[in-house]
Amino acid sequence: MEPNTIALLTVAGVFLLVLIGVHIGVSLALLSVIGIWAITGKLAVAISLLNTTAYQAVMDYVFAVIPLFVLMGLLANLSGATRDLFDSAQVLFARIRGGLGIATVIANAIFAAITGVSVASAAVFSKLAIPEMLRIKYDRKFAYGIVAGSSILGMLIPPSILMIVYGVLTEQSIGRLFLAGIGPGILVSVVLSAGIWLRVRMTPRLAGDAAALRALSFAEMVRAAVKPWGVVLLIILVLGGLYGGFFTPTEAGAVGAAGALLLAISARQVTRGSVAEVLGDIGRSTASIFLLLIAAQMYSRMLTISGLASSLSEWAAALPVPPVVIVMAFVLVFLLLGMIIDSVSILLLTIPIMLPVIMKLGYDPIWFGMVSILAIEIGLLTPPFGMVAFAMQASLGPSASLEDIFSGALPFTLLLMASLIIVIAFPWISIWLPSLL
Repeated sequence: MEPNTIALLTVAGVFLLVLIGVHIGVSLALLSVIGIWAITGKLAVAISLLNTTAYQAVMDYVFAVIPLFVLMGLLANLSGATRDLFDSAQVLFARIRGGLGIATVIANAIFAAITGVSVASAAVFSKLAIPEMLRIKYDRKFAYGIVAGSSILGMLIPPSILMIVYGVLTEQSIGRLFLAGIGPGILVSVVLSAGIWLRVRMTPRLAGDAAALRALSFAEMVRAAVKPWGVVLLIILVLGGLYGGFFTPTEAGAVGAAGALLLAISARQVTRGSVAEVLGDIGRSTASIFLLLIAAQMYSRMLTISGLASSLSEWAAALPVPPVVIVMAFVLVFLLLGMIIDSVSILLLTIPIMLPVIMKLGYDPIWFGMVSILAIEIGLLTPPFGMVAFAMQASLGPSASLEDIFSGALPFTLLLMASLIIVIAFPWISIWLPSLL
């Protein structure tokens, strides 16, 4: 059997195993071993490659950036920074009709700069923002949609776990990827905020009872506005040091984690129980991501040995269609996969196959990274298995139905799709800032 045929069968096998519930890491590693065994005819070669990959895939210094940025987000959340951000944004936008919804988007955008995980953003703001919106009689589905749509910013605004994984898979600069996420992140924030404002203008009842908002004194407004000074300074320190060339991404993660620890200590939230919980969370998150990275490296090596990636590149380049058609086909794949599996797994499954095609077509891999991440994140809002919706329901409890969350998220999914089209049509939004480095 031809190596290309064997590789295609293993790719199909991976998707089948994932759909029937086998862990994505196990699926990738198992089919990679079987594929290399079938191509070379020697099981010892496949096992040896698995052994070396398991060590080499995560031994690089740059991989320390993953647990460090995860730790930064966990400690910043422990310090109460999320509540401070939301309170401040709520005060700043209080005079705007629908301002509480816009405040949720802005707070989520800033929170994204310290957490980098969309599902975490959805869980946190479900507890913070939705009760406050329901208190002043926001339409329930509208409130759900605001939180669901804005939580996508968690993976789009740097630092982002998806950007780190994409950078590792494609051997692109993580610092450049972080810079590339700023433009699309601002675009999505503006589009979502404008969408909320327009919907409230057309249907005022969606934003509830403005009279229910308590008038704040000037002193209260000033206190609320400056309340998140600590986390804002932390973000400026980490991202400013990274982009200014003072830190590598790994060093930036370490500085961020240390700064977040100081915030948690100053807020008197560091206890034996909270430390144990944070360490448990970071251990589970890091172990899961590293297992996936090891399996993905094995999968990528199998595809390289088979020659499938180069064959697909040649075939795609010869198709009698504009290159953007192929990009849109890839986007459709991301959206469909986002309905059934998590974001990191989608990247690990698709990028080793797609990136050689994108490079052959002459597209910038940094730009394609932003397109991929935004498309994958949109998939997290769509049924039947949109993970953001499930995270929100878990946080809100039985009072929230999945049907209402998906229904409320639909208009915001359309706004995100519009943002994605803009990012595709105007690549400079993603690549202008990285080009300055």
